[in-house]
Amino acid sequence: MQEERRLAVLRAIVEDYVSTEEPVGSKALVERHGLGVSPATVRNDMAALEDEGYITQPHTSAGRVPTDKGYRLFVDRLTTVKPMSAAEKRAISTFLDGAVDLDDVVQRSVRMLSQLTRQVAVVQYPTLSRSTVRHIELVPLAPNRLLAVLILSTGRVEQRLVELGADLGDAELAELRNRVNRAATGEVISEAAVLLRAAVPEVDDGSTAAVVDVLVDAMVDHRSDQRIAVGGAANLARYGDSFDSAVRPLLEALEEHVVLLKLLGEASTGGMVTVRIGAEGPYEQFASTSVVATGYGPRDEALATLGIVGPTRMDYPGTMSAVRAVARYVSRILDES
Repeated sequence: MQEERRLAVLRAIVEDYVSTEEPVGSKALVERHGLGVSPATVRNDMAALEDEGYITQPHTSAGRVPTDKGYRLFVDRLTTVKPMSAAEKRAISTFLDGAVDLDDVVQRSVRMLSQLTRQVAVVQYPTLSRSTVRHIELVPLAPNRLLAVLILSTGRVEQRLVELGADLGDAELAELRNRVNRAATGEVISEAAVLLRAAVPEVDDGSTAAVVDVLVDAMVDHRSDQRIAVGGAANLARYGDSFDSAVRPLLEALEEHVVLLKLLGEASTGGMVTVRIGAEGPYEQFASTSVVATGYGPRDEALATLGIVGPTRMDYPGTMSAVRAVARYVSRILDES
């Protein structure tokens, strides 16, 4: 009973501090929250929480603010993640469904996530090396020239012109198309490249080898593996009171995409949202920063990560809900594309 009451007090302190940006006193807690106990009991609970390291008093005679340990307990004991409203869900769906290609999906996602959370949003482009081949199409342009179209599970589409060693008729083209799809469809690209090489017949007029060379070249192109999109940097202006400790390091990190990728951490599957608070992250200079992230990809296959980074004083339930919702919509779009 006592533990649950103190957790309720901690929850109230976190919520008030996030919304008011001011240290929280016992009188304010009693007035704003139906805790069902006397002010004296609340003061005793706050003293106990402070002794245990969950809250701290930034100034003498001031109220209390949560510590990283307090935020951690608050997040770990969330019974439910704040649900998205019908209007928010509709806005996400409408905005993202209008995307025309993978680049557009990523750019729209980062804009939507920053608007929903009022934080800095980061979306990693799907990692090519972890994707699978969805389909290969060969489009004839001339008897000895065709367009090879490689479609990956990430939604990425690669197109390459192929000059053939000999003219191909419709039947030969159909056989070549079937051969490369049998070898590569459904395979991770590293394995698909090996299987395509093995699909070249010993006696070949040069057509199969030419197509395979082009497809393998497209598969080993890792240009997108470290690409990310960032949005909402202007939201950091809301945290002017913590500029040196939280905002300045983040502004500097926005220029270093490798740092942001490491901040996001490893992608997770199954809709799990990870929250790293303060010193739990990989960099000491981001000790005043929290990261809320999850993996996204088709068919519950995490191909990349998206999330937000911002000062530890954030609306964790709302942010977790927005990150999870956007990831699910993006995954659905990739699955259907």
